[in-house]
Amino acid sequence: MKRTSVFILALLVMAALAPLVTAQDDKICAVYFTGVGCPHCAKTDPVVLEELVDKYENLVVIEYEIYQERENAQVFYDYDSVYGCGLGIPLIIFDRNNSIRGDTPILQNVEKTIDNLSWNPCSLVNGSSAALGELDVTSLPGKPKIWTNSRVLIKTDEGGDNELLKSLVKEGVSCHLLENKRYETIDAQPVPLSGRNLKFDNAIKVAGWVFQWNGPGLNYSEGGINWTATPSGCHKKTEFALAKIVSLAAVDAVNPCALAVLTLMLIAILTYNPKKKKNVLLAGLAFTLSVFIMYLFYGLVIIRFFQVIQTLTAIRLWLYKILGVVAILLGLLNLRDFFHYKPGRLGTEMPIALRPKVKKIISGITSPKGAFVVGLFVTVFLLPCTIGPYVIAGGILSALELMKTIPWLLLYNAIFVLPMLAITLVVYAGIKKVEDVSGWKDRNIRYLHLVAGLIIICLGIAMLMGWV
Repeated sequence: MKRTSVFILALLVMAALAPLVTAQDDKICAVYFTGVGCPHCAKTDPVVLEELVDKYENLVVIEYEIYQERENAQVFYDYDSVYGCGLGIPLIIFDRNNSIRGDTPILQNVEKTIDNLSWNPCSLVNGSSAALGELDVTSLPGKPKIWTNSRVLIKTDEGGDNELLKSLVKEGVSCHLLENKRYETIDAQPVPLSGRNLKFDNAIKVAGWVFQWNGPGLNYSEGGINWTATPSGCHKKTEFALAKIVSLAAVDAVNPCALAVLTLMLIAILTYNPKKKKNVLLAGLAFTLSVFIMYLFYGLVIIRFFQVIQTLTAIRLWLYKILGVVAILLGLLNLRDFFHYKPGRLGTEMPIALRPKVKKIISGITSPKGAFVVGLFVTVFLLPCTIGPYVIAGGILSALELMKTIPWLLLYNAIFVLPMLAITLVVYAGIKKVEDVSGWKDRNIRYLHLVAGLIIICLGIAMLMGWV
């Protein structure tokens, strides 16, 4: 009686575990050889790599294209030496005793073969086989593409995270899957088949591989600004990118040296012709516009610089963290100026050595047109004391395409010049004199550094911790 009970219990346990085992091994894996430009492959590629993988959700096809990828030609020879399947393409291999070669045989028989399989391991080049769950994707020779259910995994280099790659193939991309993984969102590129290209909606790049898929993209609207997803990273909305850019622009806007240059310019205009207050308005607007235009240009240069150096993988992956550290250091420099103020410190104010030159240039302004021209030139002298936050913003935005950064730069610089506009209007309206504005700036310069320092330190910490 006891033996019978044990036997029944064992059967029940096996029955309970059977779905789990089946779920792990339910993938039907096939190896497919093709060549872009092969007329016979042009008939089978759309069927095998598009129609069948969509029809059979558990079908996984490891494709080797042998005409354009020279490494794959050697893989083809190696498979033939082990499986004896011949050197003609198209060719699809399910196992040692089950392969189909030629366009007509494949079109006539491949679905029947798949229908007769409940699952099938991947046939490897050394003659062994492995279920997808046991497969080391990173060890696959050559440059394979792995197709399944409206998605494709493309090998571009050696290495990679094997478990992540298999999960992408089996499950598709998800926020949970990418949690704390390093990846880069990129533009999806058409995948060449023989006779046509297959387009995808979304793409990410992980170490050594590109994964492309159709359907909804990641709920991550920063365009891949973060290189590392955090537990809440996929749910970050545009307001987080907005908060970063606005914070950095606000820090730049309260920079004392930018305000000092504007007040010097307004004083020069009033000194030359004190009765024409309209000139104050026009000169202030012209000067502000010239600063806006030049800083927009500088921003594009900074972003392009970061995009060039991001071709180095090590820099690209750590860029966001590096920018967070730079933000913290810049904030600490501003706090230093609050506790121990000294005019002209590099990184927070215009160096003392440059001030006489700037003052001499500005003193020659006699008209709004002159204010615009001088503004274009003076921005070079403003850079040493305003460039810090702008570099951080440029590094963050460099993950976007260059043209897509323009709206962000327009927003940044609109905030940056906002105090200039405010001062111009206040002086023009007669609410305050230029001397009053300049005196207020001098009296509160330490507190301006305090506010800027606290804002940018908080932002830097948030960037390092992955909160934004």
